[in-house]
Amino acid sequence: MRMRTVTAATTLAVLFSSAALAAAPAYADTSGLLPVKSVGDIVVDGAHQQVFVSDPSNGKIVVTDYSGTVLKQLTTDLSGVAGLELSADSGTLYAAVQDKDAIAVIDTATDTETTRYAVGDKPLSVALAGGKLWFGYGGDAGGNIGSVDLTGDQHEVTLDQDNSWYSAPVLDAAPGTDILVAGQLGLSPATVASYDVSSGTAAKLASTREAGSNLGDLQVTPDGKDVVVASGAPYYHQVFKTSDLNEDGKYTTTAYPNSVAIAPDGTVAGGSFAWYDPDVYIFHPGSSEAVRSYDFPNTGHSSGADTLATGGLAWAPDASRLFAVTSNDADVYSLREYDGPAKAASTLTVNAPASATRAKQLTVTGKLSSTVALPAGTPLAVTRTDLESPNGKALPAVTVKADGTYSFTDTPPAGGKVTYRVSYAGDAGHTGASAKDTVDVSRAKPTLSLNNNGKVYAYGKDVKFTAHLGTTYKNRTVEIWADPFGSDKPNKLVKSGKVDSHGNLSVVLDLKRDTKVTAKFSGDARWQPRSVSSTVGAKVSISMSVSRQYKSKKAWGQTYYYFHKTKNPLFTTKMPYYDGRAQRFDFQVYYQGRWYSDTSQYFALATSGLSKVEFGGNHKEDVGWRFRVRSDYINGSSGDTVNSTTYGAWKYFTFTS
Repeated sequence: MRMRTVTAATTLAVLFSSAALAAAPAYADTSGLLPVKSVGDIVVDGAHQQVFVSDPSNGKIVVTDYSGTVLKQLTTDLSGVAGLELSADSGTLYAAVQDKDAIAVIDTATDTETTRYAVGDKPLSVALAGGKLWFGYGGDAGGNIGSVDLTGDQHEVTLDQDNSWYSAPVLDAAPGTDILVAGQLGLSPATVASYDVSSGTAAKLASTREAGSNLGDLQVTPDGKDVVVASGAPYYHQVFKTSDLNEDGKYTTTAYPNSVAIAPDGTVAGGSFAWYDPDVYIFHPGSSEAVRSYDFPNTGHSSGADTLATGGLAWAPDASRLFAVTSNDADVYSLREYDGPAKAASTLTVNAPASATRAKQLTVTGKLSSTVALPAGTPLAVTRTDLESPNGKALPAVTVKADGTYSFTDTPPAGGKVTYRVSYAGDAGHTGASAKDTVDVSRAKPTLSLNNNGKVYAYGKDVKFTAHLGTTYKNRTVEIWADPFGSDKPNKLVKSGKVDSHGNLSVVLDLKRDTKVTAKFSGDARWQPRSVSSTVGAKVSISMSVSRQYKSKKAWGQTYYYFHKTKNPLFTTKMPYYDGRAQRFDFQVYYQGRWYSDTSQYFALATSGLSKVEFGGNHKEDVGWRFRVRSDYINGSSGDTVNSTTYGAWKYFTFTS
């Protein structure tokens, strides 16, 4: 059925597991997609570090590495391939090929078929026991057990060794024993029988119909004394003695058990078809309480998570990994690998105060927990990460009390976010764990100022901005940013550097728009970050030219432009263009010693920045009157807000006959 053997090298690895764990590299849980539409069986080849998964629907065996990467797909003449079994040295894979009434023999070094044995009708499962290869075969109402003699050159096949089965039974045996166990899949109640095969034939020891309903999987313990059964009900994994099939305990899991795998050291993995509960539970031999559980993720589109394939669990021969075949609601299959599954899961908490004062002592507490109790004195590593030690600084180790709690004190030398990480390295029976908590440690507020706030300057004025930084710890760098008004101009870093001996850093800006200037100090281990801003205005440049006059001369204290009454004056305004910008054209007339506003009107600027206004009308009536005009930019009213309000110079004119 699945691999139940352990080589001499593996035995040594198990015996000296504590030393091997210290030297072995660390692995992470992995997952890879499987190109299958069904799952018949799964076995793990430790010698070549590969996994075999049979797919009866597609008639193939998929070969992957330990990470789930597909290495090869065996597809030749394997229609209905189901049960798999590995030889004791992992050199040979036996595969029950139902639709070909045969058992295929595959060389695992090359993953190629070398021969096949013609056996009884529709062989479903294979198992090695008593020096022979046993197989369950037969269609509905015709189940039976047969064997292949692997010691003889002819590989003699012996059929009809127990025809009491309704259909082909599933088989299993412990490596190196003479005990074979068979079970009837899918029926309720389920039948399980045990056999002594030491004589070369299957002599029944016992039979029971108490193995629940809808049997999905079974496996014999490494010592051959018990068989663990996974049936849809009851909602736990039953244990029976192989000698008489009387109950011998149970492994508490969850509803709809469908898989079981037992490692060479006796560790039990019990799996269930569970959408909303943990799918796999790990047990130390004989203990009904799980030391660890796994809950598959949801890779599909239903509310329930991925589920375990029936018979879809297998251990690596050294018990370092557990493999599980899962599927989602779209029938997409995955091979999941779990590292160190026999280790009890450990949980660590860290509780530090939310805030603290720099250079004042604080206390950190927490607890280390596990499904298998940890002894008092278990050491924990502590690291503090802060602005002074961004890569972390190791603090004195701390040990847990008998109840798993711990505490330590520390005086943080730096302010800001200070993180305390506590780690448990794990051991041969426990997974490692780590946790962290962050403290907001106080820092002093530095003095930072920036000149010129609120001032307004002429267009294109070069203005010196000076940031002043007061006392700090180590950081003396200041940044100065300029953000001109208008969405088309980004906020830009214009200078960054250390302040001088007076604490000053200056930059000269050519102001052509209203601008927000910001000085930034990023802080250091004792002083907090700070920024200050100054918003300054920049006027626009405005010029107006006059044309069509016949002369200009000094009069009434101003330069006047003289126009014949038959001419319309033309006033051309130029100012910096901005999208949607318009100039305001002001017109005034002089009467009895005062200037009176006659009209103000907005005229759009061309993209060249020019705006031409012709002064029309019956100028016969204007002869002798004094007039003046100017162009203005009015923040907001002129179509934008990127400059400060600016008034142009007056232009004076009059008409003559």
